[in-house]
Amino acid sequence: MKCTLNQYCPDSGGNQKSNNGGNPHDINSAKPVSRAVPKPVSITPNEELVLLSLQNKELYGLQIIESIADASGGHRKLRIGSLYPTLHSLEEKGLIKSRWGDERPDDRGGARRRYYHLTQLGERTISSIQEFRHNLLHWKPV
Repeated sequence: MKCTLNQYCPDSGGNQKSNNGGNPHDINSAKPVSRAVPKPVSITPNEELVLLSLQNKELYGLQIIESIADASGGHRKLRIGSLYPTLHSLEEKGLIKSRWGDERPDDRGGARRRYYHLTQLGERTISSIQEFRHNLLHWKPV
């Protein structure tokens, strides 16, 4: 599988090589030189779970935890201590955005909810993950 711009690449880890088979600055190379080779977005398993839970919906923190537990029949659990660092990391990578809820603090006992949703990059990353899994599932040796 060739990783392209803003796609999930399971083994990206910075080990991507240039696509020209040699020096990326060599103008005599047999293959075209790519001047700007973007690094694919690399995500952790917890980040993947959160992205999947946010696909096509906007949720606040505890709803994300509930969605993962419910969808897995209780077999997968994301703890609150892992959730917020994961959400912060996803925001830093540009995969999700957040906003403060409109409810009044009086309605919630003084606490406001922060809602999270996927960005376009987050949606493309999820699509790439699903495509990779589909390709892997249907891969056959030649």
